[in-house]
Amino acid sequence: MVRPCEAKERAMFRAWVIASLIVISLTWVSADQWPQFRGRDAGVAADNPALPDTWSRSENVIWTFDVPGMGWSSPVVWNDLIFITSVIKPGPIELPEKGFYAGSTIQQTGATQVHRWMLYAVDLKTGRLRWEREIRRSMPVAPKHEKNTYASETPVTDGERIYAYFGGVGLFAFDLKGNPLWSKAMDPLKMRGWGTGASPVVHRNRLYLVNDNDEQSSLTAFDTRTGALVWRTPRDEKSNWSTPFVWEHELGTEIVTTGSGKVRSYDLNGRVKWELAGMTTLHVPTPFAKHGLLFISSGFLADPVRPVYAVRPGASGDVSLKEGDTNNRFIAWSNPRLGTYDTSALVYGDY
Repeated sequence: MVRPCEAKERAMFRAWVIASLIVISLTWVSADQWPQFRGRDAGVAADNPALPDTWSRSENVIWTFDVPGMGWSSPVVWNDLIFITSVIKPGPIELPEKGFYAGSTIQQTGATQVHRWMLYAVDLKTGRLRWEREIRRSMPVAPKHEKNTYASETPVTDGERIYAYFGGVGLFAFDLKGNPLWSKAMDPLKMRGWGTGASPVVHRNRLYLVNDNDEQSSLTAFDTRTGALVWRTPRDEKSNWSTPFVWEHELGTEIVTTGSGKVRSYDLNGRVKWELAGMTTLHVPTPFAKHGLLFISSGFLADPVRPVYAVRPGASGDVSLKEGDTNNRFIAWSNPRLGTYDTSALVYGDY
């Protein structure tokens, strides 16, 4: 077990690493924004030889910022602001044990203590706190795995507003000065024991949110200006943790979602365009696109097939592969054993 003092030190180190790496990375690429989980292109980023490949507590560090509490969410960046979410509970921070499920259980961590759901805005150049907002103060009402946090969803920004989403709590919009604009409270729905993790994405004046759970799964579109519900499409899925991807290509724009049941692509009105079966029992990785192809992977360790698919634009209907096939009209290629469990892939050059 991690002693309280060690846990606190490791948690502070994590916060220091997050803030420091963001500043190091963006010092040379500040013209580009990083508005959502895995960036604007969900895992495709241009190489920059000026970026450091080593760092420590003193090497290649411009500033540090200690983030209170815990959160597996990623920072997002717009111009000179870094946005970070976290949840704070009283007392020392207790980090999960190392190892794959070593001693882990499904538990309602700190259920008898009042937690604080937080959003921070940090100055990119100086590391100083611009503002912070307490979004909610209450006891947690939904269980989670001890290796998860109550702030695992990455916020998203469109340059006008910052949207913070916490699964089973709600969706909250602020302007970039921290003024609250609108909010949508959401009741927790039963999840397979790990808790929540899928992040929202923004495209034009719509925010898209996948909420796959064991009770009432859906893909929902909200108006970014008002928070009004634009549409909600039910999904025949159980618990998943994958963030949707808005795929813009020469034939149009679609919202690609993945899940243990099927990959489904929707038009901007929430209608299914195409679907693909053949994913694994548990699903986490997020889709992305490069070189004119959409890349999808799924890789739960206990499943014999852990596939990766490369999909061409223009698909419609059921594009699932027939048994023994590795490609068809819309599946450019596939590999039955290349998928990963928790991590999402990326593209580097032609690889």
